Parts: sequence; C-alpha cells; structure tokens
Amino acid sequence: MNAPAPLRGLAAHVAAGERPEILSRIREPGVAAAIWRRAEDPAFAEWVEAIPPGRLPRLRTETPPEAAAAALGAALAAAETPEGEHAARMVAECAALARRFAEIMGAKRLRLRLDVVEDDGCRRFHLDNVPARLLMTLRGRGTEYGALPEAGDPDPVFRLPAFAAAIFRGARWPGPEATGLVHRSPPIRAGETRLLLVVDIA
Repeated sequence: MNAPAPLRGLAAHVAAGERPEILSRIREPGVAAAIWRRAEDPAFAEWVEAIPPGRLPRLRTETPPEAAAAALGAALAAAETPEGEHAARMVAECAALARRFAEIMGAKRLRLRLDVVEDDGCRRFHLDNVPARLLMTLRGRGTEYGALPEAGDPDPVFRLPAFAAAIFRGARWPGPEATGLVHRSPPIRAGETRLLLVVDIA
C-alpha cells in the first residue's frame, strides 16, 4: 500500500518488506503499520488447516517476553494440538515474534493471545485502544486494513497475507501523530475458523 504523505499529524504509511527488521520501522514518523511478509510454508499451512477447531490452541496470558515460549507450549498441550515439528515451529516462531515486539516497543511484559475466531465479533474496522499491537494469522484469511475513512469502511481494503506479521499503531501510540489506519478480522465464511496471534504491551 502506497499511502499519501501524512497530513495534519496523521500517520498513514505502511512499511512492508521480506525481512523481520522491517517491523522496527513502526517507530518511524508517519508509519502507521509495519508488515513483515513472511514466506509461507505449504506443509505448515496444510497441517494447521487440518487441525479440528476444538484442538486449536487458545491462550490469554500476561508474561515476560522470555517466558512466551513456555506459555505457548502449554496452550498447545492443553488443547491437545497435534504434536510434531509443525507444533514446535508454531511455538518457536510465535515466541520469537513476541520477543521482537517487546524489543521494538521496550516492553518488559506482554499480553499474549491465541484467538480462535469462528464468528464476526471483530468484523468492524477499528483502532485498538493500545499503543501498538502485533497480529499474525496462522490459519484462515489475514487481517484486513485500510485508511481511516470519513464515514463507512475504508476504500480500498487491503488484506495481510497468511503468516505475515504486522505491527499496527493503536489509539494510545505515544507521540503527536494520530493513527490513520484501521483494521478488522475479515467476515467469517461458513465453516471457516481462523487462528490469530495477538501481542500487546502489558
């Protein structure tokens, strides 16, 4: 997305790239979202899509960054998520993202979530009431986003690729710039289940 230059102190640019270092650009003036376009692994995608919804991990916890892997591993064990290399990869990569987010934001503690989304409860475009939030869709369609509209929904609407990690500025971002992007979970299709990693500053 090539957004116009910020107007009236509005941050509206999206920084996107193929390397994890792109996420640190969320701290640059005018940047409302930073997206790491992670390479998709078809084998992992097939594995996670095949998990029965009742065995997808669910997690809501507050933790120091260095304990994220233990919390994630416990969530997979509690849900009886199928074990193996893909489960280990899910834990390792989500924990690494949580630690990177903490480093970028200078956070000593995190709120860590794995949300299993099966309804349209989050389908309205919104701005989170946090300084910043990291999102990564592990199963299903990615988060949708667009420029803050004067009324109605953004036009055009963009969608994060599966497995892309994105940091969005929230309403409580420290600094003089308002945030000019909103986002939402895509409307759920019949039979669709999404698995979403959410990381906030505690």
